[in-house]
Amino acid sequence: MARFAALFLALLAGAHAEIPGCKIRITSKALELVKQEGLRFLEQELETITIPDLGGREGHFYYNISEVTVTELQLTSSELHFQPEQELVLQTSNSSLGLRFRRQFLYWFIYDGGYINASAQGISIRTALQLSRDPTGRIKVANVSCEASVSKLYAAFGGTFRMVYDILSTFITSGMHFLLNQQICPVIYHAGTVLLNSLLDTVPVRSSVDHLVGIDYSLLKDPVVSTSTMDMDFRGAFFPLAQGNWSLPNQAVEPQLQDEERMVYVAFSEFFFDSALESYFQAGALQLSLVGDKVPHDLDMLLRASYFGSIVLLSPAVLDSPLKLELRVVAPPRCTIKPSGTTISVTASVTIALVPPNQPEVQLSSMIMDARLSAKMALRGNALRVHLDLRKFRIYSNQSALESLALIPLQAPLKTMLQFGVMPLLNERTRRGVQIPLPEGMDFVREVVTNHAGFLTIGADLHFAKGLREVIEKNRPANTMDSGVPSAPPPSTAAV
Repeated sequence: MARFAALFLALLAGAHAEIPGCKIRITSKALELVKQEGLRFLEQELETITIPDLGGREGHFYYNISEVTVTELQLTSSELHFQPEQELVLQTSNSSLGLRFRRQFLYWFIYDGGYINASAQGISIRTALQLSRDPTGRIKVANVSCEASVSKLYAAFGGTFRMVYDILSTFITSGMHFLLNQQICPVIYHAGTVLLNSLLDTVPVRSSVDHLVGIDYSLLKDPVVSTSTMDMDFRGAFFPLAQGNWSLPNQAVEPQLQDEERMVYVAFSEFFFDSALESYFQAGALQLSLVGDKVPHDLDMLLRASYFGSIVLLSPAVLDSPLKLELRVVAPPRCTIKPSGTTISVTASVTIALVPPNQPEVQLSSMIMDARLSAKMALRGNALRVHLDLRKFRIYSNQSALESLALIPLQAPLKTMLQFGVMPLLNERTRRGVQIPLPEGMDFVREVVTNHAGFLTIGADLHFAKGLREVIEKNRPANTMDSGVPSAPPPSTAAV
């Protein structure tokens, strides 16, 4: 009975799970690019650590090692891979570490001092980043595990105590153990939980697109990681800024991601575009008014000729008044995605009127316009851009069929006005694009758009437009500018 109840609750939860409007898949092909940039950043972080002084006594032999600094770090053999369920794992082996430190040795009354260059060989580091969704809907590095080891150490000793190298090597090897256990893993922990999270803070979650509309890219659940991919489900919903709590129910088909040939795949459902269209409609942006000189001259003459019978019956003071052509979308447009292409259906009212100065406008006619636009999607940089073309257009009267017949002569000039007057204005807006939820500094290149029934996918490769170090330094929290590391990282292991 308990098992049945648990199954029922699981099914109930699944039935009420929110459908994502946007999905992103990062494939293993992207990890080589990420690894190269990440290793450069990690090397720079590890080279800045400061090692505490080491000292002690062995019989009558006293030693002190101070001013220990890392001179170079070479992470030669490395691998970055996904690990189910939520981890990204970096492994390095056969790496080398250059050190320089000051030695001070005392044996009875004999003193020796100077600087030593040392080289640690066969260094191995394994770190795993656990990725999850935080309460605000942002992807975060929730935890970092770390293991480090070194197999051999070489030091160029000189001076009075050259012959006691065998004894000193034991002390320095112990010091290397201290270095790895007390410094390398905490630095990696700090780099993951603080610095990488500052990079992930650049991923837009709920931000404005323009002065009218915003977009919500909240992560709906923890990333799903397989051996070759990491999938993320985002809400992908636009909203009018004046109505921050407004939301459109998502009843669209859930986008699916199947391919793994490219570095990244982004999928958008019809809901993603419908919420944008609805938001702009709610914000009152889907209307256009052309008055006087803004109306194309040929169209102005044609409209005046078409409604000459109505105009001559008006007051002489109104006859030569400026003409007004107003288009107002009467219902939220809807997007339809099919394998053959993407279309947007629009229904608007068209009002033709005269606007005499300092007098109420005089309406000449009102009609309904149905238009179908084709939409071509593209990823440019880190933004989704849309180009619209007018494909089908018709006007008709909502009063009578006879009046609809009378509007036929206006069909072609109004369509021309839309193509050359209105569509460029729309494309100027859509050309700005909307940012995709990826960190700052990452761009899309060589994208390929594929349409499906109810959603579309875009496969692309990634390019670092900015270095990882540059973006992190720009967004680094103020209290981490020093070289300190967290005082309590998760347990790590170091073996020599």
